[in-house]
Amino acid sequence: MADKRLGYKVHRRILDETAVEEIAEKSEMTLSLSEKVKKSVRCSGPQLKRHLLDRLPVLSWLPHYSIKENLIGDLISGVSVGIMHLPQGMAYALLASVPPVFGLYSSLYPPLIYFIFGTSKHISIGTFAVMSVMIGGVTERLAPDSNFMIWDNVTNGSIVDAVSRDTERVRVATAVTFMTGLFQIMLGVLQFGFVVTYLSEPLVRGYTTGASIHVIVSQLKYTFGINPVRYSGPLSLIYTVVDLCYLLPQTNIGTLVVSIVVIICMVLAKELNTFLSKKIPVPLPMELLAVAIGTVISWQVNLEDKYGVAVVGNIPSGLLPPTFPPASLFGQVIGDAFALAVVGYGIAISLGRILAIKYGYQVDSNQELIALGLSNSVGSMFQCFSVSSSMSRTMVQVNTGGNTQIAAAVSSVIILCIVLWIGYLFESLPKAVLSAIIYVNLQGMLKQLVDIPVLWKKNKVDAVIWVSTFILTLLLNPDIGLAASIAFSMLTVIIRTQLPKYSLLGQVHGSDIYKPLEDFHQVKPVPGIVIFRSSATLYFANAEMYQDALKIKEPDEDIAAIQVESEPAPTLPRAVILDLSPVNFLDTMGVKTLSNIHKGYASVGIDVFLTGCQTVVVENLQTGGFFDEKVTKSCLFSTIHDAVLHSQSSSEPNEDITWTQF
Repeated sequence: MADKRLGYKVHRRILDETAVEEIAEKSEMTLSLSEKVKKSVRCSGPQLKRHLLDRLPVLSWLPHYSIKENLIGDLISGVSVGIMHLPQGMAYALLASVPPVFGLYSSLYPPLIYFIFGTSKHISIGTFAVMSVMIGGVTERLAPDSNFMIWDNVTNGSIVDAVSRDTERVRVATAVTFMTGLFQIMLGVLQFGFVVTYLSEPLVRGYTTGASIHVIVSQLKYTFGINPVRYSGPLSLIYTVVDLCYLLPQTNIGTLVVSIVVIICMVLAKELNTFLSKKIPVPLPMELLAVAIGTVISWQVNLEDKYGVAVVGNIPSGLLPPTFPPASLFGQVIGDAFALAVVGYGIAISLGRILAIKYGYQVDSNQELIALGLSNSVGSMFQCFSVSSSMSRTMVQVNTGGNTQIAAAVSSVIILCIVLWIGYLFESLPKAVLSAIIYVNLQGMLKQLVDIPVLWKKNKVDAVIWVSTFILTLLLNPDIGLAASIAFSMLTVIIRTQLPKYSLLGQVHGSDIYKPLEDFHQVKPVPGIVIFRSSATLYFANAEMYQDALKIKEPDEDIAAIQVESEPAPTLPRAVILDLSPVNFLDTMGVKTLSNIHKGYASVGIDVFLTGCQTVVVENLQTGGFFDEKVTKSCLFSTIHDAVLHSQSSSEPNEDITWTQF
């Protein structure tokens, strides 16, 4: 087959940076600080309307809601998700160490708030396992059982005053939830939605997998019917496992049997749902069935009195009046709140962006922070604990035809009906059933362990981040583990910028294309010219290495070692071209390094040219003192080829140069 690629011919003068700025008419307009402030607060009618719609997204899509196209799907989806909220809300309340009814409150109010302020059409806001176990760590640390021991005259021993303990734990949970929401609102208002970029996918998946192990361990006491000591701080997971092993001889057989039976039935039911997924539009509500059947059997057999199986207990009907969280606890939970804010937002925005790309719309990262923050802060006043999006509920919402957040509003109505009228029916539900539901729902997170060999083949650094995040989360707990994982992830970035690839470039024959000499057989060096490139930006952490690498890469002789009075050797190049296209900023050390290179080579008669400089880099050079009477912008070129042609030509830079490419 003949080569049909077109050739091209270029006829123009060689352009240095000064010539480009003249031709392109560079804008020199800069605004003073006062002018910038005035511009930011100035608001016209259309701007005010747009700002209002940005802050209240429901006003932009609800008036255009298509009842014919969306209502049926949203109703079915809302009912399905509402049914899922019941068992998950109660189960995740156990993780948060608060009574189950507060899990139902957390499934009622936050989705309604997100319905008004959120920008994702599909994610399901509510209780989430990782968030709940982090809340549980805070509530049990600040309100441990040991603080609520009372003397029991019947048993002549100390027992826990569960009512007082649970009341205090709810206060702690609402306080940390309020602070979580406050952090998210502040970050959203300050346009800090980009913080999620520091949570890479390997980090998030490694973190959620590690946190799921904490979830499982925290539920083992309900599975075996034992009561281990609650540990906090680094290595608490290991201490808890050791304590659990020590208490295994005290296992309640009735509780263990209930757990095993429910787990087996739930796993088989999940497989049945997968098998039937293509044949039925709505998945069978296996979790609800497990809750209903477990409650009926427990009530009929009287598992609590006969076999000592722990049950959910009192579920009050009705709603509680709003109360402001206890401000006295804010100082004690501020660190936990920030960790919850970052984790909750990271999970929600990651899932929201995936679905937005799939279904062709956009989510506003800053507005998502505000929406999630309001869901938490306002929700805390109604006795809710921290929420985020749930993968399992979101997938049900999508797969059952949910098209908008109307589905979330419908799910909240379902939960409202349960709280007002039928919640008390589940008081006989064994806690072991809720633990079994949690175990089965964590299957997806545990399957993320297979990421490790896949990532190792694709990108070893990402694999190391995944494994390190997983281990740090296990050993340091979810809160401290998250901070340590982010720090480690940032460290890998710093290390990679400190260990970039340095290359000498050569010319692809008959073209204006330049590639690394070591990577291509048919790329030849340009006679008398050294073209040098680093794969990373140039800043204080690698500036010295950049200069050292340039010495090593230079052919035959160390140019920087030549004394000023020496005559240039005939083997030395006439010019050194530094390709700065990978550089996105220069700090003072970077500017100083380039200045030293330029002056050092100029002193022995070797020209130095900088190419591919972004506008910000040129500005950094200018403010950093790189230019003076001797060094002007004539040493800057937009392309490597312009610099090469200028070096090869003995004529003035403005003379026309022609080259042809075929």
